[in-house]
Amino acid sequence: MSFELSAEHEQFRRTVRDFAEKEIAPHAAQWDRDHHFPTDVVQKMGELGLMGLTAPEEYGGAGMAGEDGGFTSLCLAIEEIGRVDQSMGITLEAAVGLGINPILTFGSEEQKQQWLPDLVAGRTLSGFGLTEPGAGSDAGATRTRAVLDGGEWVINGAKQFITNSGSDITSCVTVTARTGETEAGRPEISAIIVPSDTPGFTAEKAYDKLGWHASDTHPLSFDDCRVPEANLLGDRGRGYAQFLATLDDGRVAIAALAVGCIQACLDASVGYAGDRQTFGGPIGRKQGVAFQVADLQVMLDAARLLTYRAAALKDAMDAGHKVSTQQFKQAAAVAKLHATESAVTATRIATQVFGGYGFMEEYPVVRFYRDAKVLEIGEGTSEVQRMLIARGLGLPVE
Repeated sequence: MSFELSAEHEQFRRTVRDFAEKEIAPHAAQWDRDHHFPTDVVQKMGELGLMGLTAPEEYGGAGMAGEDGGFTSLCLAIEEIGRVDQSMGITLEAAVGLGINPILTFGSEEQKQQWLPDLVAGRTLSGFGLTEPGAGSDAGATRTRAVLDGGEWVINGAKQFITNSGSDITSCVTVTARTGETEAGRPEISAIIVPSDTPGFTAEKAYDKLGWHASDTHPLSFDDCRVPEANLLGDRGRGYAQFLATLDDGRVAIAALAVGCIQACLDASVGYAGDRQTFGGPIGRKQGVAFQVADLQVMLDAARLLTYRAAALKDAMDAGHKVSTQQFKQAAAVAKLHATESAVTATRIATQVFGGYGFMEEYPVVRFYRDAKVLEIGEGTSEVQRMLIARGLGLPVE
C-alpha cells in the first residue's frame, strides 16, 4: 500500500495553504491576543468546501468517497490551517470530526436533512458533548442523565471542554447521557442531539485557556432541558460505541494538526537560524543549533508519514478494501501519540532556537508553544494511546 499523496492532493494542499496564508495568518496573533473567535473566517472555510470534504453531495458535500481520498484531504486541510493557526485548525477538525461526523454516520435521514446542509456549508457549527467534570478518559462514568417523559428527553447534567459549542453560529450539540441501565446493571449511554436554542441548555462563559485562544470552548449545563424523542442519535444505548468510533477518526485529524505545528516550528527555526547573527555569523552554523533544527525535520517526516498512513488506511477501509477496524485503530493511536508528543517537543526546540525572542509574544513560536500541549490531551491522552497500542499488541493492560 502506497502512502504517497496524489497530484490532486498536492494541488489541494496548495489551495488550502494559499487560503490560510491570505485569510488567517495575518490575523492569527491578534485573534490570539483578543481571544477572538472569527466567525466570518470559519464560514469562509465552509465556502471553500473544507467542512464538506467527507460529506455526500446530497447534503452539499464534495462526495469524496474512500477511493477519492476524502479523509486524507481533510487531514491535509487541517494540517495547512494548523500550520498558521492551531486555533482555526482545531475549529475545522472539531467542526467535521465532532460536529458533522456523528450525525452523518449515525443519524436518521431526517436528522441528516435537518442539520447537515448548514453544517457542511460552514454556515453553522456543532459540538460533541462527551467530557464531564468527573468523566474524561473514563467516559463510561458519564453522569448526565436523560429521561423519557411524554415523548421528550429531559436532560440534566453538565459537560466541559466542548469545542464549537457556544459560538454565534452553533446550531446544536450532540451529548452523551445515561438513559437507563443494561440487563447487566451497567449504565446505558445514549447520544442525543440538543439544539442550541433549547430552553434549559446553557453554554457557560468561555474558558480562559493556556492556548487555542481563538477557538470556541465552553462548559455546558442542562437543566430540565427537553428535546423531542426523535433527537436520539442512532440506537438507544449505543452512545458510548458511537463516541469510540468518532474518536478513531479524530485521533488522525489531531495528528494532522500536530504535523502542521511541527512544520511551523521547522519553518520558523530554519529562517531564524539563517538570519540571526552572533559571533560573526548566523547561529545556524553552530552545531548546537543546527542539530536541533535537523531533529525537527526528522520529527516532521516521521509524524507526517504516520499520519497519512493512518489516513490512507481510513480511506481504504471506507472504499471497501481489506483493512480491518483494528488495523486502523492501531495506526490512528500510533500516529496520534507520536505526532502530538513530537509537536510539544518541536515547540520547545523552536523556542530555544529563538532564545530570548522565543519568550516574547510578538513571535509565533510562543503561540505554538502554548497551543501544543493540549494536543497530547484532546481526543484521547497520550496515556490512553499507549494503552490502546499495548492492547493492540495483545497485552492485557488496564
